[in-house]
Amino acid sequence: MITLTDVRKTVANCLTWPLVRLLAKTRLTPNTITIIGFLLSVGAAVLVAFGYLFAAGWVVLVAGLCDMLDGALARLTNRVTRFGAVLDSTLDRLAEAAILLGLLVVFAREQMVMGSLLVGLALITSFTVSYLRSRAEALGLDGSVGVFTRAERVIVLALGLLLSRFDYAIIIALSVITLLSIVTAGQRLFHVWRSTKVK
Repeated sequence: MITLTDVRKTVANCLTWPLVRLLAKTRLTPNTITIIGFLLSVGAAVLVAFGYLFAAGWVVLVAGLCDMLDGALARLTNRVTRFGAVLDSTLDRLAEAAILLGLLVVFAREQMVMGSLLVGLALITSFTVSYLRSRAEALGLDGSVGVFTRAERVIVLALGLLLSRFDYAIIIALSVITLLSIVTAGQRLFHVWRSTKVK
């Protein structure tokens, strides 16, 4: 039976395979790609904070591409390491937080209480989804279940930034991230409960 995770992996492989093969011929390591993606996200956060939302949206997309490339490069070149996995997970969380904090600066400057609240909710719920994955995998379970993973959050956030010239585009994006992250957290909790309950 084909799962949503399988579909994600197939799409990611189709998008990244040509670039990964090219990167494999260079001296760039998977950890270097991870760090580049993180630095791009920090750059996007700075752009957001200074009000360059459209430009930030494109940078977020490029940073998201780096996030797909590092793991694929590690697998292709047989350089998968436990430290690399921890580094990737850590910088992913920091990158996501940086961009959301950039938005918080914008909303605080414009005194938009609803926007500031949504940033906080998006941060909490998205981190909960990521935490549940790490805890599930620590138990030896599949932690990637759910309809709304980091890849989808990056795409929705980038779209919100790219469409920021339209009223409430970012508010809508943050609302989608928050609501679907709650749904995904529930799916992962249910998956862990079902997998660990005594039969």
